Amino acid sequence: MTRSASTSVCPRCKATLETPLACSACGALISGAVGADQDPFAIFGMEIAYAVDRATLEKRLLRFTRLVHPDFFATADKDERAKAEAASAALNAAHEILAHDWSRADWIVRHQGGPDEQSERAMPQAFLMEVLDWNETLESARAAPPGSIERAAVEQLAGELDRRRAGLLQSIAKKLASLPPAKSPLLAEIRKELNAARYVDKTLDEIALLRVTQSLSR
Repeated sequence: MTRSASTSVCPRCKATLETPLACSACGALISGAVGADQDPFAIFGMEIAYAVDRATLEKRLLRFTRLVHPDFFATADKDERAKAEAASAALNAAHEILAHDWSRADWIVRHQGGPDEQSERAMPQAFLMEVLDWNETLESARAAPPGSIERAAVEQLAGELDRRRAGLLQSIAKKLASLPPAKSPLLAEIRKELNAARYVDKTLDEIALLRVTQSLSR
């Protein structure tokens, strides 16, 4: 596995850093630790890998938050407070990526030189035929009154979409079980599945909105 965790040492006490944001040994904030494209795995001192142990992630979030939270630097000078604010924001942004399956896979694909959502918009071919049926079910439900057969069909669709999303993420997890080489054609395949999962999420959001509309109309 590719090593993402920082192996540098604290400039103040020379202890090995668990995170590039601050030193766990002496509490020093590290200057220049926050970059424009910060590696979220490095921030958490973890290997680049799709499989993430959630308990470890949450424990490190709590430990590193205690190191960089701006509240602990309220009496520090302006520069230290600014560093704490930037470090805390970087930590939370990294956690947001690592804690969610889709965003974690998306980051890995881009990091390995694969296409992003803008450069590869396609979805798996077999998925496209299903999308047409889903859209038709949604359009029929929007035009139908609450309690209708068309609205009931949407609830069945929601269960199907949950299963499809789980299947897509399982396929992605299998493909990312070992980190693909840089610019591997496999990365484009994964991107197409990520696009499909994103579309499923969008459709589930539309179903949720339809439920709210139905509830308000009663």
